[in-house]
Amino acid sequence: MSRETIALASDHAGYGLKSLLADEIRTLGYDILDLGTDSTDSVDYPDFGSAMGEAVTDGRVTRGVVVCGTGIGISIAANRNPRVRAALCCDETAARLARQHNDANVLALGARLVGEEVAKACLKVFLETDFEEAGINVA
Repeated sequence: MSRETIALASDHAGYGLKSLLADEIRTLGYDILDLGTDSTDSVDYPDFGSAMGEAVTDGRVTRGVVVCGTGIGISIAANRNPRVRAALCCDETAARLARQHNDANVLALGARLVGEEVAKACLKVFLETDFEEAGINVA
């Protein structure tokens, strides 16, 4: 059985946190599809939110993580794709409920707003929590 692949995308402000989360994702037993960016050189976050939407739509991944300075811009950009349900989370409870109640398939984080340990905790609970389907069709 192959391991699930998780996509990662960020702008320049989220690059450092994205790199840290890549290591954490591997530690948790997943493979990674890195959609960029690859440095702290200034880039436009919508390009990377769009890349996440394309990766979900074309089936390369079913879940992903997007990061920018606040998480707001890149989550809006990712959510422009109808296949993406990106949830901006700032703690474990939000990440758990985003999965359980909203079937979020992309976790959005703000690198300037959450610390590294909180981000890792959000990631872990997001990846380990299932959607509690209650007769709701979100497709």
